[in-house]
Amino acid sequence: MITLDWMSNHMQHSNTYAAWLHRQFAYEFSDQTLEEWQAEFAEGQKNGAWRCLIAMHQQDLVGGVSLATKDLAMRPDLGSWLACLFVHPDWRGQAVAQRLIAETCNYARTAGVQQLFLHTHDKALYYRKLGWQIEGSFQAWSRQHYLMSLTL
Repeated sequence: MITLDWMSNHMQHSNTYAAWLHRQFAYEFSDQTLEEWQAEFAEGQKNGAWRCLIAMHQQDLVGGVSLATKDLAMRPDLGSWLACLFVHPDWRGQAVAQRLIAETCNYARTAGVQQLFLHTHDKALYYRKLGWQIEGSFQAWSRQHYLMSLTL
């Protein structure tokens, strides 16, 4: 059984999750070492900049997603962000990401957030199936990305 909880209650998983993200999205971290990102991510659990909801099987980390205050430097005018979604390959195809996204959206809605944003280079169709709208596209990190939004 998969359980969801906030990373701030399970900080022993923070460095592992940050390392997963650093490896998966290496192009976004080209100017930041793993250690720097781990420190920023851990601090973000305290100050809310990277508030991360994690999925666990028993006490093992399975995946997570962040509700971030800022995620795209070229668009500082936008926020809040659904960011840092990652599910361990052993757990993909079991609706873990969908549960994480839905719970994060519910939390954001109850916190008064009216619209969430995200950016993706390869999962726009997945997010569209979940109700997200494409707001535009842009070039970054040598890839075409899509800016997407969801009205809560």
